[in-house]
Amino acid sequence: MPEPTLYFKQIEIGPMQNFTYLIGDPVSREALVVDAAWDIPAIVRVAQQDGYNITKALVTHYHQDHLGGDFSGHHIPGAAELLEQVKAKVYIHKAEAPFLARIAGLSASDLVHVEGGDTTNVGNVQVTFIHTPGHTPGSQCFLVENSLVAGDTLFINSCGRVDLPGSSPEDLYHSLRKLAALADSTVLFPGHNYGGASATMENQKRHNMYLHLSSKNLQEFLSIMG
Repeated sequence: MPEPTLYFKQIEIGPMQNFTYLIGDPVSREALVVDAAWDIPAIVRVAQQDGYNITKALVTHYHQDHLGGDFSGHHIPGAAELLEQVKAKVYIHKAEAPFLARIAGLSASDLVHVEGGDTTNVGNVQVTFIHTPGHTPGSQCFLVENSLVAGDTLFINSCGRVDLPGSSPEDLYHSLRKLAALADSTVLFPGHNYGGASATMENQKRHNMYLHLSSKNLQEFLSIMG
């Protein structure tokens, strides 16, 4: 049996059925974490038990259930608490960086600003950033080999809501078109378990109606659904 070239772990966590992801290089034993929130010690413990050292934190968008911060009178542990336990930088799309100090208590020195098309590595594993605005202005997805970590842009048979501050149905339409252009063999991993944990893009192109609506129809449908 050939040695694995990718460490990839999906963790369902928190009361909103969030998914956090650990992605790493089995040779260097470095890993990055995507959307670390809710229970930081548990996330770090999973990585350590698997023999990995978290060196980077990627964030799909600035909402507190993915990033951490105060929400509805409660504090959600997130990126700030992660940086107390591991030596890492937080990678966020540049459109959302100004919100992070206020929302999550992160300083400019904690952050790496990225744009769509940028890449980063953990060991020999490369991650490509895909800017997918719509749910928020700086929403981003991460492509790792044939796996797409999509945050709240695309769920299994659904997509992110666009009735929140900074949302844009028109932007989401173009972002979904961008994701629909990915290879059929790409495996979608969403930001919440709202309809399943994973599916191929071939499956979603057949069954996810949001990937087929026109811009006008998508906006009308999402406004009805709220």
